[in-house]
Amino acid sequence: MSSWMRWHAPAMARLWSFCWLLLGFWRAALACPVSCKCSVSRIWCNDPSPGIVAFPRLEMNSADPENITEIFIANQKRLEIINEDDVEAYVGLKNLTIVDSGLKFVASKAFLKNSNLQHINFTRNKLTSLSRKHFRHLDLSELILVGNPFTCSCEIMWIKTLQEIKSSTETQDLYCLNESSKNIPLANLQIPNCGLPSANLAAPNLTVEEGTSITLSCSVAGDPLPNLYWDVGNLISKHMNETSHSQGSLRITNISSDDSGKQISCVAENLVGEDQDSVNLTVHFAPTITFLESPTSDHHWCIPFTVKGNPKPALQWFYNGAILNESKYICTKIHVTNHTEYHGCLQLDNPTHMNNGDYTLIAKNEYGKDERQISAHFMGWPGIEDGANPNYIDLIYDDSTAMIDIEDTTNKSNEIPSTDVTDKTGREHLSVYAVVVIASVVGFCLLVMLFLLKLARHSKFGMKGPASVISNDDDSASPLHHISNGSNTPSSSEGGPDAVIIGMTKIPVIENPQYFGITNSQLKPDTWPRGSPKTA
Repeated sequence: MSSWMRWHAPAMARLWSFCWLLLGFWRAALACPVSCKCSVSRIWCNDPSPGIVAFPRLEMNSADPENITEIFIANQKRLEIINEDDVEAYVGLKNLTIVDSGLKFVASKAFLKNSNLQHINFTRNKLTSLSRKHFRHLDLSELILVGNPFTCSCEIMWIKTLQEIKSSTETQDLYCLNESSKNIPLANLQIPNCGLPSANLAAPNLTVEEGTSITLSCSVAGDPLPNLYWDVGNLISKHMNETSHSQGSLRITNISSDDSGKQISCVAENLVGEDQDSVNLTVHFAPTITFLESPTSDHHWCIPFTVKGNPKPALQWFYNGAILNESKYICTKIHVTNHTEYHGCLQLDNPTHMNNGDYTLIAKNEYGKDERQISAHFMGWPGIEDGANPNYIDLIYDDSTAMIDIEDTTNKSNEIPSTDVTDKTGREHLSVYAVVVIASVVGFCLLVMLFLLKLARHSKFGMKGPASVISNDDDSASPLHHISNGSNTPSSSEGGPDAVIIGMTKIPVIENPQYFGITNSQLKPDTWPRGSPKTA
């Protein structure tokens, strides 16, 4: 059984996949109108019999209509209208083709929800008029209208204008029927009192300070008389507009810094086309540090920050209250600039425990300043394990951070005064400890030197002071060969030659030749004990 499963399981999986694919096509086929074929992403209707009388729609229980990217319709003489809600379900639609059909009318909002449309082909239909309002919100790369019986009127002059701005290879042979039902090339069409409108925005200085208010004025002209409207995009500040015939005004109050850099447009629009005049809003405001986090490690250590301000704020870092002089090892990097917002980090190259401490960022421009602080810990101090003492960072800061020089990157002459006396006490304690340690080391070294000198002044069997010779020759085999002899001792003649002077007393000494391992032949006759026989 197991071997059968091993050999047949892949084949069964492929069979199930094929079945599901067939089911999908079957469901799509059930949802398609008559004379049409459907797939997951495409609908095509080119069978003239019996044909379709309305724009094809998928049933509610069919595959998702937003997956449809192309609709192709041909030879459908009874299809005359595209209503406003016919195409709205196909939000992913990119290509729409209706050719050799009976299309006469397209609703003005038919493509309002089809922002992905790129190609439209209405070749050889029954269109007599077509407003630009259908397409003004679309970013079309192709609109083909060849073979339609357009009526020569001002309403199609926008098509002529559109053809004039295209290259010669993209132009189409378009015609319209005049009052005498004569075909006139659209390129030669002249309609009196039918031209593009114009808009003129009279704006004051749009460099304003945050919280202020401004009023913009606009005038429009054209024949036919254009409509005026304001395009403010996603303006956050409170605003309201007033329009009277060819004049309009826009009032913006309590301007927000978030609106700096946004564009405001006055638009004039008529049948032929549109015109607009725009200005950019610039808002000046004090800096704000919106983000400052603990350091992170990547290629370098980085203390990330985000600062907003206009004009661009100057940035200054402080380390433990002292100005941080930047260098190639510690420097500020701005990675992303978004008009008035700056994203960057304080970059540190291979920091050690010497760089642990409090880092303060100050952002300043002519309208104010802001500051924030972060505590950074890059690595533990030598001999101290991280986590052994939960307050070890504070203890280190209190006792030693005031003595640390971050590779000469701090300027102590610009230190910010503080009322906390902990750093001063720590410095005093550290100074005392250093003096005691140095003094102890020096004293120990002196003692060692004196001891070594004392040993050097002794011979292998000698004693401190001048030596007195026991015997009259140079034999030094005996350890009593050299004896202390002071200047105030009794005469060496007292007590005989075999005597040792100890203090002020002379004591006779007899050497034992067996003790020192000296042979009889080496003994002097005068050192033998009296009455002792000599051996041969």
